[in-house]
Amino acid sequence: MAKKLDRAEVKKALERKVVQTYRPVRPKTQLGFIHHNVDCIGCRACEIACKDKNGLPPGPRFRRVMYIEGGAFPDVYAYKVNMSCNHCAVPACLPTCPSGAIWKREDNGVVDIDSTLCIGCRRCEAACPYGAPQWDPVEKTVKKCNMCIDELEAGRKPYCVMACMMRVLDIGPIDELAAGTWKTTALGPNEKPVRQVKNMANPELTSPSIVFIPHSKGRVDGKS
Repeated sequence: MAKKLDRAEVKKALERKVVQTYRPVRPKTQLGFIHHNVDCIGCRACEIACKDKNGLPPGPRFRRVMYIEGGAFPDVYAYKVNMSCNHCAVPACLPTCPSGAIWKREDNGVVDIDSTLCIGCRRCEAACPYGAPQWDPVEKTVKKCNMCIDELEAGRKPYCVMACMMRVLDIGPIDELAAGTWKTTALGPNEKPVRQVKNMANPELTSPSIVFIPHSKGRVDGKS
């Protein structure tokens, strides 16, 4: 049975989409994530906290901890890369949504989604180079990380950040995080954040709001 949507709400959402597609939102402050690939122990507390906060069924994961291993004895290595929605400056998901369910907030740059307007076409899922939009097999709609916008508006940090026992995941203004000037436990002395690690899609595609403290084996030559 086809899902019925409120026509007035869809019209309003589509008008917002058209504006943001052709004139990308330039938020007052663009919030973003920082993750320390080396000090992360891969406990996945952030994943569980996120699923609990959003009431997600088995399957979809807004936040994903990826284990990277390689090398040959005696030169072996292992590290973790932690990703969710990167709240891109030019989100690829936004213009693909035919119902206008996705938009970018003007105050903090969060790329948000109204799943009540989602028709389940999954175009955003295909467009995102970072795998952020997640299909909910129970509700038959796409959902994703909105940086716990309710927590941000209450002056708190996202559940994933608060659950990190090693304090290697954090948020802040992405420009200051990238410059290494934002005070955070995810950044150690003399460490310099980078925009890209190996096997990650080119950040030039969408300008994602995330930086990393990379493992030496995860560095991308010439990227910073």
